[in-house]
Amino acid sequence: TAVTATKSMIGHTLGAAGALSAIGAILSLSEGVIPPTINYSVPDPECDLDYVPGVARYKTVHHALVNAFGFGGQNVVAVLSRVNGA
Repeated sequence: TAVTATKSMIGHTLGAAGALSAIGAILSLSEGVIPPTINYSVPDPECDLDYVPGVARYKTVHHALVNAFGFGGQNVVAVLSRVNGA
């Protein structure tokens, strides 16, 4: 499972961050492109995850999980999936 963070490219957009992350996930589902996490160059040897550092990855994406944590304690997690046959 690929792990990426669009926030590395958009920064703190406050109220728009969750929406922008959801748009990125929807585009990954429809276009088959996983955006990279930029400025990630030294992986933590204790955290063995499939990161997407520096360069986008082309792969069919069936499901995407978006985490949005806002100032003041707003927390949202959304799971998005491709429609059958799409």
